[in-house]
Amino acid sequence: MVKHIILWQLNDDLSPEEKKNAAEKIRDGLEGLAGQIDGLLDIHVIIEPMTTSTHDIMLDCTLKDAEALAGYAVHPAHVKVKDGTIAASTHGRVCIDYTI
Repeated sequence: MVKHIILWQLNDDLSPEEKKNAAEKIRDGLEGLAGQIDGLLDIHVIIEPMTTSTHDIMLDCTLKDAEALAGYAVHPAHVKVKDGTIAASTHGRVCIDYTI
């Protein structure tokens, strides 16, 4: 199996209410991918990190294998969330993928 973890920072020019709404939309969009993408076994999004955190949002998902990760990356449902919802509200993407 493969873990795919991403951290984002919300754009600084967003108001606190806009940040909250953007984070909820990102969470709902990503967690809504459950059951839509072959090999995506588990997906969770954290939008209320501790104040000691350096990033605002965390994606934590588990995929069947590296091929499933590659398919997830280009799946139209994922691309729609990534290019629309996420790209409009975030910067500073950090990613780590590893086998478990």
